[in-house]
Formats: sequence, structure tokens, C-alpha cells
Amino acid sequence: MGRGVLLTSNLPQLQNLIKRDPTAYKEEFLQQWNHYNSIRQIFLINPDEQAQHFRELVAFIAQVSQCYSKETAEFPSHLSTMLLENYGTLSPDTRKSLVQNLVMLRNKDVISSIELLKTLFPLLPRTTSSSLRAFIRRTILSDIRTANLRTKNHKLNRAVQAMLFGMVERGMDQEVVGDKGKLRAAAGPAQNGGDAMWAIVLTKELWRKGIWNDAKTVSIVALGCFHPVVKVQSASLHFFLGSDEEKEDSDDESEDEPDVKGLQHRREINKKTRSGDKKIRKTIKSIKSKQKKKADAITPNFPAIQLLNDSQTFGEKLYDNLNRYDKRLSLDHKILIMHLLSRVMGSHKLCVLGFYTYIVKYLTYHQLRIPSILVALAQSVHDLTPPDALTPVVRKLAQEFVHPGVGSEVIAAGLNAIREVCRRQPWAMEEDLLGDLIEYRKSRDKAVTAAARGVLQLFREVNPGMLKRRQRGKEASMNVAGGSQPLPFGHSTDAAVDIEGLVLLEDHLQKLREEEGVASDAEGDDEAGWEGWDLESDSSEESDVSEGWIDVDSGGEDDLDISDSEDEADKKDAKGKSKAKGEDEPPAKADETAAARISLLATTKILTPADFALLNDLRLQAASDAVERGGGSSAKRKLATLEASKRIMQTGNNAETFISEDDILGPRKKAKSDYAERIASIEKGREGREKFGSLKGKKNKAAPSSSTNREKARNKPIMMILSSGAVRSKKKASLRDKQRKLRAHIDRAKKGHH
Repeated sequence: MGRGVLLTSNLPQLQNLIKRDPTAYKEEFLQQWNHYNSIRQIFLINPDEQAQHFRELVAFIAQVSQCYSKETAEFPSHLSTMLLENYGTLSPDTRKSLVQNLVMLRNKDVISSIELLKTLFPLLPRTTSSSLRAFIRRTILSDIRTANLRTKNHKLNRAVQAMLFGMVERGMDQEVVGDKGKLRAAAGPAQNGGDAMWAIVLTKELWRKGIWNDAKTVSIVALGCFHPVVKVQSASLHFFLGSDEEKEDSDDESEDEPDVKGLQHRREINKKTRSGDKKIRKTIKSIKSKQKKKADAITPNFPAIQLLNDSQTFGEKLYDNLNRYDKRLSLDHKILIMHLLSRVMGSHKLCVLGFYTYIVKYLTYHQLRIPSILVALAQSVHDLTPPDALTPVVRKLAQEFVHPGVGSEVIAAGLNAIREVCRRQPWAMEEDLLGDLIEYRKSRDKAVTAAARGVLQLFREVNPGMLKRRQRGKEASMNVAGGSQPLPFGHSTDAAVDIEGLVLLEDHLQKLREEEGVASDAEGDDEAGWEGWDLESDSSEESDVSEGWIDVDSGGEDDLDISDSEDEADKKDAKGKSKAKGEDEPPAKADETAAARISLLATTKILTPADFALLNDLRLQAASDAVERGGGSSAKRKLATLEASKRIMQTGNNAETFISEDDILGPRKKAKSDYAERIASIEKGREGREKFGSLKGKKNKAAPSSSTNREKARNKPIMMILSSGAVRSKKKASLRDKQRKLRAHIDRAKKGHH
């Protein structure tokens, strides 16, 4: 028998020989290649015939294709065509084999990532095998992550994002079915949105792992918010709202981490050795480093809502869908849309005034999930929202929630909702309505009292002029007497003339120079300040020569008086008088003047990222010092704002800028349980017990019995025993009685043969 006959019947052996010497066995390979083409033609006609042999041939050619790249140039297209065009007629084993061999070709660099992904993306919604679906999903994510491991592969990312856009747009022309009513029951499988759903799921996973974090990724999910299929809409809305409901579906490639507590527990039980301690410390250190890397990779650079393109159009489309398909959507889905719309309005300061008209019909105390609706209402308000649009909403809240005919929890929720709305836009409140709401601070319920006091404290800070004189408090009364008035709607504060807190940085740097005794080099400080920060510009573009600042002579500019107005001259005279008075100012006023001065540090020094980080720390420290000195509510509010901004900068998460249902409901005591709840709690406590008796005294006994009096006496408190009659009688017994008891004890011992 010839060599070719033996090798034909043993493909693994031929595969091994070809990898060692491709040139010597080219003839045998071409024989197998021709055999593969013949079997493929038969297989396309009848997929069930010789399926096992066909899978073996495909695996063989995939293994050695890199040795004969010219002869097997069309092999990847054969596999892709069979998967895409004949997927329904292939058996599950054949499908899995073809996909695995296609992935092997990608791993061997026979095909590119784009060619592989063009085949795998259409297979995701079509496959019914959970194992194959998980394998395809894991392959797609790992391939994109590997391509973007060192640097961003923009060519691949653009191609994949274009494919995902096409998958989402494919079903946009369908009719909106909704998730309730007759249309949902009549909807067929064609309207399940499989392609769009998988596109959204993959995009969310790539964002969550930190592989994609640009505006194009957000645009794909933003398009899914308007998809006709409610399931696709819900997945897209959860992405923007930061929901973690689908995290359990994601495949984490990381290995299972060992249990630290279990290791420490075994360490305490087992024999103590130095090597064991060293091993545990090394394991804990590696776990912490993995967790830190994972957290750094997952945290996005910017919140997704901030990366929306044309947020005004996005918000208007959300409201249009909410209003147009109100009858087709369930309440839970409508609340999701309300929450996203309100967050977009609050973050980008949009004015979608129809939203307030729409939400009024839901503002009743018996409405299901009313706390979530009130949260959406409060989050949508900002300082640029017109008060005319909010005044009817505030009046509706007061009429429905704040009156004696409802419970205390309803009143507290209504007052808290009004407070959150007015915190963002104080001019939405009417003066007579405010007086009625504040009277609830005399209520007997703690939650209502706290909510009413919150409204009172808010208007003491933002607009004390709307309160009665006796309700303003000391600080607000002094501000009103001093003539300070809140800015009307549409008016902005004065233009910024300095970086806030820059004086603190200037004083800090001056203090450091005085302590060192030598003026530090500005150029050296700047170079040190840029260390550890990402620079956008190339280092080669930096100038090697620094000539420093050039002093320019003013040329007698101080002597010129270019003023054609008498008012300016009067101002200069007044300013000169104030300077003369300032020489005799008391120390308190001198401190205020120092705090209000304008720093010139920004004109003499280029501020580095390290300087700005130090500036934030100095502002935080100054605010905490002001609170400790008794600065009042304004100082506490400033400190809380700085701490919140620092947390947002560290975590990259803006969830703290939004409110929750607990802020609306306020503090509430635990409701008294009814009869059914008490019986259920008693029954739960009886589980695993014999009848209703105690297990005390029955452990480790052959015959079950209760504890004896001697066992009970052991657990009695010592003070209780000392005051018992038996102990007191022993103390008072005479010598004759003690001798009689001792004799009786000896006689009993003799009789018992002890």
C-alpha cells in the first residue's frame, strides 16, 4: 500500500507531517483539498450525508490552511457562505464545528477581525443553542477587546459600529407594538427585534468593560431608545439610567477569585508556618490588584448622558414617544422613559415644556409608583425652567398631597417633592401657598414636621422675602435688612473675573517659598506638575528654550487719564477715600478684604493639573474650617457641594447629582404589623422545631426531657442566689446546727458505701 493511501485514512497524522514540512506533502494536501470540494458539493445538496467526514475535513484544512494560503484562499468564504445561507439546514454539531474553525482561522491570522465579525453578528439572533450563542458572544467581545488592548483600533471600531448601527436601524420602520393591549398579543415573531437587541447588548457590554467609551457608542444605544420593540427600548433606557439588571447575563472572562475569608479561616485552624503566612499575603495582594485593575477598566471616562449628540432633539423625541404611545405602553415602561427624559433635561438644562403638562395627570396620591413619578418630576427641573410652566404643577402637588384628608406619609411625600422642585426653581412657588405649607411644621408626625421644616429652611436660604417676618430667622432677616435680594428668573450672576479659590493657592505657594527661604524655579515647578498626567500634545513639540516673561514698559500709562465722564472721576475719588479708610480697618474687615481680592497667579504662572488638584483640596479644607468656625448653613452647603464634586471626579459617576425615592418619601417609622404578618412571623420561627417546646435540656440525652432544677440553678445570677433563703439560713446557722448537719452527712455517706 502506498504512502498516500495510509495518510488519507489518518488525517491527524497527515496534519502533523504537513506542519513539519509543507512542501514535501503538498501533493497529499491537494488530494484532500479536491476531496473536500467534492464532499462540499454533496453536502450542500444533502447535509445529512457524510456530515461527520465533512466536519473532519473542514477541521483538517483549517489547521493547515496557513501552510497553503494560496490554495485555500477561498476556504474562509466557503465556511461563511454555508453559515449565512444554509444555517437552517445544518445540524447543531456542524454549525458549531464551522464556527469554531472560522474562529481558528482568525486566531491564525488567516482572516481579519472584520471578516470574522461580519459572519458572527448575523448568527447571534438566529442561533437557538445557548452554548453556541455564548461562544459567539464571548468570541466577539474578546476579539474587539484584544484589538483595542494597546491602542484604539479606530478602523475596526468604525466598521463594527457601522454593523451595529445597521442591526438597530433594520427594524425601525415597524409599527410600535407596546407591551400591553391587543397589539402585543397579535404581534408575531417577526417583531421581536432580535438583531437590534443583540446590537444593544453587545454595545452595553463593550461600554461596561471600558473598551468603547466614545460618543458613537452612546449614539447606537440612543437610537435603540426609539426602536418599535419595547424590549429593545427597555434595554437602551436601562443603559442610560445605570441599571445593573443585566449584569448577571454578561460573561466575565476573569477566573474565579479565591475566598479571602476562607483562606484566613483555614489559616487559623491549620498549622501555623511562615510559608503559609507568606502565601496568604501574596494571594490577598494579587486579589486586590486584580480588583483595582477591574475597577479602573470598567469605570467610564464620562457619563453616557453627557455624550449625547443633540440632546434637545433626543429629549423631544422621548417626549413624543411617551405622549403618542401612552395607551400602548405599560406604566413601568413609561416611568423608565420619564426618568431618562428628566435626567437628560436636568443634565443638559433642556426645556421640554410639554412634559410638565403630560405628567400632571399622574400626580395623585393613589397613583401606582407615585414616588418614582415625583422623582422624575423633580429631576427634570433646573434653574432655566420657566416658572410659569411649574406653578400649576406645584399647585397640583399641594392640592393632591398636602391636605388633612390624606395620611401623614402622603403629606410628607408631597412636601418633599415641592421642596425638591423649588430647590431647583424657587420662583415656581406662590407666596400664599408657601405660608400654608410651612404651617405643617406644627404637625405631630415627625416625617411631616421634617418635610415642612425643609421647605422653610430652603426659602430662608433662597428667597426669605416670601416668608413672614417671624419665619425668616436671624440670618435671613439680616440679609433682607441689608438689602440682598435673589436674582429674578432669567438674570445671571456677575461675570467671573477670577478662578474661584485661586487666592488660596497663591497664599499656599507663597507660604511654601517663605518656609524654604528660596524662590523656586517656575519652569521646574511646571514640569513637576505635569508628571503623572496624560498630555494631549506630543513631547517633541515642546519648546526646549524658555525665555521667560518679558517686562514691557508701560510708557507712562499711569499718567494718562482717558476719561470723558465726570462719574468716573467721582468713582476714583470715592475709591481713593476708601483706600485711605482701609488703612485703619479692623482685623475682621481686613480678612474679608483679603478673601475678596483678585489673584494674579493665573497671569504669572501656567497652572498644571497638579495645581488644580491642590486647589480643589485647599478649597475643601477652607470650607471645612469655615464650618468648624460656625459659618452657618451656607458654609455647610458649600462644603457638601465640594465633597460631592470631589466624589464625582474620583469615581466618574454622576449618580449623586440625581435624587432617589428616599429623598421624596423622607424618614418614616416602621409600620405596625397586622395580625396576619405577626402570625406569619411566629410560624417562620417555629420551622425546624419539635412541637412548641424548648430544645433546652434535650440535647445529648437518650430520653428527651426538660432541664432539671439543678441545671437551672447553675444559670441563676449570683446576686439572686446570695439573697435566697437557703444561703441566708446557712449564714445564720449556729455551731450546734452545723455539727448536726455534718454528722448527718457522714452517716449518709457511710450508708451509701462512699
